[in-house]
Amino acid sequence: MKALIGLSACLLVGASAFAQVPSIDDKHLKIAAELRDEALKSSIGYEVVESLTTEVGPRMAGTPGDAAAVKWGVAKLEELGFDKVWTEPVTFPTWKRGTEKAEVIAPYPQPLVITALGFSVGTPEGGLTAEIVEFDTLEDLVNAPEGAAEGKIVFIKNRMKRARDGSGYGPAVSARGQGAVEAARKGAVAIMIRSIGTDSHRMAHTGMMRYEEGVKRIPAVALSAPDADLLENMVRRGKPITVKLDVDAEDGPDYTSHNVIGEIRGSEKPDEYVILAAHLDSWDLGTGALDDGAGIGITVAAAELIARLPERPKRSIRVIMFANEEQGLVGGKFYAEAHKDELNRIITAAESDFGAGKIWRLDSRVKQEAIPVVEKMAKVMEPLGISYGNNRAGGGPDLIPLRGYGISVFSLRQDGTDYFDYHHTPDDTFDKVDKEALDQNTAAYVVFAYIVAQMEGDFGFGLE
Repeated sequence: MKALIGLSACLLVGASAFAQVPSIDDKHLKIAAELRDEALKSSIGYEVVESLTTEVGPRMAGTPGDAAAVKWGVAKLEELGFDKVWTEPVTFPTWKRGTEKAEVIAPYPQPLVITALGFSVGTPEGGLTAEIVEFDTLEDLVNAPEGAAEGKIVFIKNRMKRARDGSGYGPAVSARGQGAVEAARKGAVAIMIRSIGTDSHRMAHTGMMRYEEGVKRIPAVALSAPDADLLENMVRRGKPITVKLDVDAEDGPDYTSHNVIGEIRGSEKPDEYVILAAHLDSWDLGTGALDDGAGIGITVAAAELIARLPERPKRSIRVIMFANEEQGLVGGKFYAEAHKDELNRIITAAESDFGAGKIWRLDSRVKQEAIPVVEKMAKVMEPLGISYGNNRAGGGPDLIPLRGYGISVFSLRQDGTDYFDYHHTPDDTFDKVDKEALDQNTAAYVVFAYIVAQMEGDFGFGLE
């Protein structure tokens, strides 16, 4: 960091007023490059993920693990020297998972590996037993005649496609989110879906589902991929397949958790800031290392590297560990509402919530005259194997509410080829985090954060 110290000593000399045309000078691009190189040698992000998964572990919203994670987050940010650390309350309904068991009763008795989907109701005491009816996709279920699943357990067998950008998730996940409602409309007593994932391991993927007012609430579970294959093979034999489900799950009371926020204060415009986001909660099956412990480690480490500089950049860098993303972007919605009167202070935002695979592309959502700054940013990231993509960034799940107000966002696209092998499973654990890839992510985020915090001008507001 010696070269950084020499360069950043001149950081504030000759700082100009807010520029009409966004720009970043060569001196600060050089500092960004040095921060990038320092990130590749740092282990802070990796250590943060190890700490979270070891000292807290599973942290489903509304559980003791959630409360422990909030305390951990505050302590970690204070330990790493953030200038300001605070929490903001987030209240939501809770859900409790209990025992979950499934088995084929006839004609080929075998156990099945399942997990209940988030906010599913349980089965009646003693379980329920019914014949299954198979559908290729959710669309096929929707288009089936009325009563097509009367008294039966719906089985949706659609497979998620593996893709570097995770694009197979959207088409597949609708079965998880909407399947129970559509199955109930056709008279079903329960629904089983093939897990929304790309692995072939005998473990099921959980995730959020939704009920609809006025539609009967039926139990909803996911099958491991091999067990979904097994059911398909049984169905092909042309005999009725009877399955018993025994699921103990129920709604809990309302609970108040917190968004945990840490800030590296800017030197000239501390009330303007860039957001580095991730979510602190996880599902309960694994330790949430990839989803989203990695994002916590990446964003915290990027801000901490900038805090080491002898001179702060002009604007503040705000790291937000959002509460309860998994059950409906709850923390993101609360933050947007709480800060809606100051949204013009947010220069831009980016969220890391796609595991720890290497970043390969930078996308933006900025006003047109700011594109040259983005291109310079991408140039600094080029040695990391990152290129500029387009100006249609989404920003990340927790930023959807803020994006709806028109703030600028960036997407630092990670390689998600194997992300959905582990997503929402017991196998989402620390050993799946590759340190080299995590450091590369931190290097990209530190370049992004520093350039935004130091640039002249802005990226625009009220963007569509």
